[in-house]
Amino acid sequence: MTRRLAFALAAVLATPALARAHCDTLDGPVVITARTALETGKLAPVLAWVRAQDEAELRAAFQKAQAARKAGPAAREVADTWFFETVVRVHRAGEGAPFTGLHPAGRDLGPAIPAADQALRTGDLAPVEKLLAGELHEGLQHRFARVRSQKAPGEDVAAGRAWVAAYVPFVHYVEGVHAAATAAGAEHGEGGEGEVAETGGHHHP
Repeated sequence: MTRRLAFALAAVLATPALARAHCDTLDGPVVITARTALETGKLAPVLAWVRAQDEAELRAAFQKAQAARKAGPAAREVADTWFFETVVRVHRAGEGAPFTGLHPAGRDLGPAIPAADQALRTGDLAPVEKLLAGELHEGLQHRFARVRSQKAPGEDVAAGRAWVAAYVPFVHYVEGVHAAATAAGAEHGEGGEGEVAETGGHHHP
């Protein structure tokens, strides 16, 4: 499995109902970067998480937060939280995703995101490829077996509908994986962080 295919499959195998973004958690990379910026006074790393057209808003928010932090411990806490919320909100808006508030540290992100982050830290992509290959194999086998267990459309309409109900998810799954794997290059934020439907971008009749 190529590196490109591995990350493409990561997007496809996460359905909207199970997708777990980590940019809005208190221990996620966006908030960690924002926290460091407040401590060091260096905003540039935070700006990398937002679009160029949103840079002015972040600079203004940073200045306000820095000023408010000087008023004391209580004000510092409020200012920090407000700045974290602002950064995450603007970042999510750039992805076309809604901001639903900050989530506590230690949130269950499932296996994919931690594996991807670990790969970037270690430089070893093999565990990610193994994870995705296993998930892909299981997903294909399950959907394939479901179709094969049904009777193809014929005189029995109810049985035919059961076959169609199994066929459509199987074909959409295959199509979605293929589309992601052969994409010209998926950019961060397409369809929201980690939010790609199982059915892919097309619909069969």
